[in-house]
Amino acid sequence: MMKMSDSYTIVVGLEIHIHLATRSKMFCSCELVYGQPPNTRVCPVCLGMPGTLPVMNKTAVEYAVLTAMALRCQIAPLTKWDRKSYYYPDLPKNYQISQYDLPIGSSGYIEISQEDGGTKKIRIRRAHLEEDAGKNIHDAGGYTAVDLNRAGAPLLEIVTEPDMNSPVEVRALAEELRRIVRFLGVSEGDMQKGHMRFEPNINLHIQRNGQVFKTPITEVKNLNSFRALERSIAYEARRQYEEFLEIGRTLQMGNKKTFGWDDEQEITVLQREKEEAHDYRYFPEPDLVPVRLTPEWLAEIESRLCELPLAMERRFQREYGLSRYDAGVLTAERATAEFFEQTMRLGAEPKRVCNFLTQAGLKIANELSVPIDRLRITPETLAKLAQMVESGLVSTTAANLVFEQIAREGGEPEVIVREKNLLQSSDGGQIEVLAEAVIAEQPQAVRDVVEENKKAKKALGFLMGQIIQKAGGQVNPKLVSQILQQKLNALKGKP
Repeated sequence: MMKMSDSYTIVVGLEIHIHLATRSKMFCSCELVYGQPPNTRVCPVCLGMPGTLPVMNKTAVEYAVLTAMALRCQIAPLTKWDRKSYYYPDLPKNYQISQYDLPIGSSGYIEISQEDGGTKKIRIRRAHLEEDAGKNIHDAGGYTAVDLNRAGAPLLEIVTEPDMNSPVEVRALAEELRRIVRFLGVSEGDMQKGHMRFEPNINLHIQRNGQVFKTPITEVKNLNSFRALERSIAYEARRQYEEFLEIGRTLQMGNKKTFGWDDEQEITVLQREKEEAHDYRYFPEPDLVPVRLTPEWLAEIESRLCELPLAMERRFQREYGLSRYDAGVLTAERATAEFFEQTMRLGAEPKRVCNFLTQAGLKIANELSVPIDRLRITPETLAKLAQMVESGLVSTTAANLVFEQIAREGGEPEVIVREKNLLQSSDGGQIEVLAEAVIAEQPQAVRDVVEENKKAKKALGFLMGQIIQKAGGQVNPKLVSQILQQKLNALKGKP
């Protein structure tokens, strides 16, 4: 329990490992695919056989540079490869080829949304390339097996400064970074496949009686979900504070420690004391030449930059009048955002198109496991359908049915509307007859509207619903509202 005189600030820096979506591994030509039988995507290079030599994957370097540019990093014109030595069963060479003192990118930042609608800048310390290790498998009976299919996969490590002060902020950064790499096309960012792994470094700054006490930094390893990331930080903050109350342990009294996360019990579990840089015995990789990024090469990579998702989200709110929520859903994936913009250029109403895409389009795309631009509907077809709703030719309910059919099977909205007899009537004479019938049948609802009592709004909606029901749903609601209001105004004695 917190002492009355205490308050504390959570301080978090984050290390993020991102699998790059290249066709082959970082230093060999093995195919980079997931879900294959163990140890079937390996070769002498990624197995660390004697006498083999690595060859750099150019695309991986370009993807790393592109991401660093999106994070506003300073790009190093010259970088090199280093050997990071340590022993694990899933590391065949007993060292990892990485980058130590000359990372590809440094001193950047990423903006995240805040709950109050503002943004916060989180500084990026560095972004560097390395190769991934294999995977230990602990469900093979009484022993541990090793699958080296992942060994040598290109991994981009991004390290932030300790600028985050809550589990919510850390999750926001992780989600925004995932959105960025997917927009850029440099990673699939599939959490279930381990394309992104998070390692938060956490401590507390405790204020007591005018003094600040800093708890020892702990690192939680290999988190592969946003939920685990958020909950592990919240738990670790509580654990550190309780430890401080119990033994008064501070940053000056102990080394950094590494913890794992038990997802079932939702607790952190001590693993080991954290190694320092000198423990890894870094030295330049002798089998790879340094990488020189010429101005021409950098310019070509920079030309691939697109509008970043947070900037696009804000622009959608500003230009199209969308809510923060709607703009966020549309910009969650680049394909959805671009499909929306293409439809907007054809003169469709923004909120109407947004509703089609976010309510029906994303559901169907998810069912078919395809991006939204791979559905059978096109921006041109969607714009036509949206305009048919705006002009009163079809109801919103009918248009949703038409949208779903086109998205799955293709077709033209005008043809489907005629075939299914979904056209709404705009016959004013017919609507007048129906309105007069409903007014005669529903005297209490009419009285509520005419007297403008507290039930008036509900009664008006009821009367409209009765007219539409009598018309079998095939009537223009706007015209119904207009004619009904005229007749009710006449009963009120209004012009």
